[in-house]
Amino acid sequence: MVTERLAMEGALEEGSDPDVARVRTGAAFKFRPDLAIENAPLGRLLYAGRMMAFYERLLGGEVRHFDYTWLRAVSPGKGTAPHGDSVFMNRGTTSLYTAWVPLGAIDYRLGGLIVLEQSHRLDEIKNSYGQRDVDTYCADDAGTEIPNGELKAWTGTLSDDPFALREQLGLRWLSAEFQLGDLLTFTMYTIHASLDNQTDRIRFSTDSRYQLASEPVDPRWIGEHPVGHGPEAKIGMIC
Repeated sequence: MVTERLAMEGALEEGSDPDVARVRTGAAFKFRPDLAIENAPLGRLLYAGRMMAFYERLLGGEVRHFDYTWLRAVSPGKGTAPHGDSVFMNRGTTSLYTAWVPLGAIDYRLGGLIVLEQSHRLDEIKNSYGQRDVDTYCADDAGTEIPNGELKAWTGTLSDDPFALREQLGLRWLSAEFQLGDLLTFTMYTIHASLDNQTDRIRFSTDSRYQLASEPVDPRWIGEHPVGHGPEAKIGMIC
């Protein structure tokens, strides 16, 4: 369904097999959550059956998921910079888990996820970077606003240089070549990034989030139309 939608909008190379997902010259995108909307097969994969059963066993109770699905359709180019999930979704429980699911085979050239080993145990990151919130801003600082009234948003990136970060922390970046049916799961404090896409094809994957239903949930990511990082999510602070 995802490749069919992209083919209909002219994002794939004309005459190519949609299942190969060869990108049209000049087309560029990375984040396509719209492709997850009204996508029943994807909903069954992520939010029913074995996936929910897995997180119920992992967390030891009834589980709920965020209503928002992060779908990545990554055209050729640079990967995502190192970051942790806490800075994007820390207004609920801290016992939140990400499921990264490849939607097809992803070799090293197509560029899958990389995880910084043991990074979820680094208190110096958890207690500083990990406590920030991309949707807060200094309300008493005139420099936080630009002429059109939008906020100068912090992107949530921990570092723009994964190699320097590895050297600084003395940890290894870990990855693999992924297959359809794989699941990579980690905590909201785990530092991760993605490799560059060095092919002429689109790399597809999803991020979805799971927690105990009994614990508080970040309101940005629930409901029929989650506000996400939109204007309704912004909180001004006195700095």
